Amino acid sequence: MNISDNNLSALQNKLVQMRRELHEHPELSLEEFETTKRIRSWLEEADIPVVDYPALQVGVIAEIVGNQPGPTIALRADIDALPIKEQTGLPYASKTDGKMHACGHDFHTASMIGAALLLKERRKDLKGTVRFIFQPGEEVAAGAKVVVAAGALNGVEAVFGMHNRPNHPVGTIGVRQGPLMASVDRFEIDVIGVGGHAGIPNNSIDPIVTASLIVSGLQSVISRNISSLHNAVVSVCRIQGGTAWNVIPDKVTLEGTVRTFQQEAREAIPQLMKRMAEGVAAGYGARIDFRWFPYIPMVNNDAKFTEIVSEAATELGYKIVEAEQTLGGEDFSVYQEQVPGYFVWMGTSGIEEWHHPAFTLNEDALAVSANYFSHLAIKVLEEWT
Repeated sequence: MNISDNNLSALQNKLVQMRRELHEHPELSLEEFETTKRIRSWLEEADIPVVDYPALQVGVIAEIVGNQPGPTIALRADIDALPIKEQTGLPYASKTDGKMHACGHDFHTASMIGAALLLKERRKDLKGTVRFIFQPGEEVAAGAKVVVAAGALNGVEAVFGMHNRPNHPVGTIGVRQGPLMASVDRFEIDVIGVGGHAGIPNNSIDPIVTASLIVSGLQSVISRNISSLHNAVVSVCRIQGGTAWNVIPDKVTLEGTVRTFQQEAREAIPQLMKRMAEGVAAGYGARIDFRWFPYIPMVNNDAKFTEIVSEAATELGYKIVEAEQTLGGEDFSVYQEQVPGYFVWMGTSGIEEWHHPAFTLNEDALAVSANYFSHLAIKVLEEWT
C-alpha cells in the first residue's frame, strides 16, 4: 500500500504530535491510566471502534473489520514508560520527574495508531479483521499476561509486532525467523550462615564469603554444564547483606536473572544453579534457600510468516536486514505461546540504546512503521484467505 506524499506528510505530522504528547506524559507499567485515555480518544475521534474488556483496567483494544469476511489478526504495541530521569533536553521532554519513555513505547503506540488510521481508509481491501492491542506493562513482563487473561486474544489467528532499533537506519526493518529475544527468568538465593564479630570470624559462618564464591560458581553453570552450542546468561544483579562494618551478618541475599534461547537449557539451569549453590554453601557450613521465578518465554518467530513479512517491506521500498538476536526479553512472546506470530526490528536511527536517559529516535520512522504494518495486515489477510 503506497500512500501519496501528501497523505504521508499529513500522517507523519499527526503521529509526531501524538508521540510527543505521550512522551511528555509517561506512565509506569500497569499505571497507564491517562495514556489509555489518550489512545482511546484518538481512536474514537477517527471512528475506529474500541472494544471493551472489563478485566482490562489499562490498555486499549480496537478493531477494524474489513468489508470482506476473513480471519482476525492482531497488531500489538506496548504503552508503558520507565522509572528513569530524562536527560535528552528535548522541548517535549517528560514533564514527570523520574519517569521517561526511554524505550520508545511512545513511538510504538503512535505508529500503530497510524497503522489503524491507514487501515480504516482501506477497509474495502481488508479480507478479515485487524485487532489492535495497545498493551500495558511490558517493562514488568506482566502486560501481555493481563491482555490474554482478559480474553483480548480470543479469536486471533496470528499476531505481529515490533520494537524500535536505534542502531538501524530509518527505513530499515530487521527480520529473523526463529528465536529473536531470550526467555527471561529471575532467581533469588538466600545464603544463611551464623553471624558474629568481624574480629572473631572463626566463631561465625560467614555468608558474605560463601555468597561471593557462589557468585563466581554460578558462571560455571553456563560454561561447564550447558552446551556450548546454546546461548545462555546468568547475571547476579543484587547482593544484599550486612548492617555494620564490624558485624558478620547471618544472611546474604543474591538476586539476578537468567536468559536463554533453548527450552532445554531453560529447564535445566535452575536445578544446576541450586545444586552448585548448595554444594558451595555446604562446604562452608552454610545453607541456602533457592527461589526461581519464571517470567516470559523467548520471542520465537514463526517461519511461515518470514516471506510475507519481508515482502511487505520490500514492496514499500524499505530495506530488509537480518535481525540480530538479543538476550533482552519481550512479553510479546506470551502471545506467541497462544498463536503464531512475528516480531521485527524497526529502524529509528537513534543515538542511544534502550533504557538510556538520553534515549531518542528519528521521528521519520513513525510513518514508515505505520505504512509497513497497515500493508502487512492487508497482505497477511489476503494470503490467509
